[in-house]
Amino acid sequence: MNRFIFSALSLFFCLSIINHSQAETVWDKIQENYAGALDITVYHSPSCGCCKDWISHLEKHDFSITNIEIDDMSSIKRKYNLPTQVASCHTAIIDDYIIEGHVPADDIKRLLKQRPEIRGLSVPQMPIGTPGMEMGSQKDPFVVVSFDDEGNVLPFNQYWDY
Repeated sequence: MNRFIFSALSLFFCLSIINHSQAETVWDKIQENYAGALDITVYHSPSCGCCKDWISHLEKHDFSITNIEIDDMSSIKRKYNLPTQVASCHTAIIDDYIIEGHVPADDIKRLLKQRPEIRGLSVPQMPIGTPGMEMGSQKDPFVVVSFDDEGNVLPFNQYWDY
């Protein structure tokens, strides 16, 4: 009987881990609609789990992903002339815009709708709670910034209580 209870509890624990990784997050709800193409190329390290989680976030928002795993991410950041102050773990390209780090899908769609004259958007570093960086109920406030060719960095969206 004790083995049965232990086995059942073990199975329940394993299933809860699997379901936790697929659990709905605050980022899954689509708030911003965009009728255009959502073809995005994502460059990331093959060993980076949070990058893969961010890609899953984009897929839930109907982005079509070209996934490129690369060991030398600094070469990609140099290729696209990414300012160091906005750098994060992965780099993506969509419609000639650079998307750096854990930018929420709705902010990317808003960027594509507004078409501002900027180079791209970034969530610098890797704040806890951003899409792909979820860790339970812990959520760091963060700012999605826009950046241009002259090195100007401005807030695009802010997440203080999400």
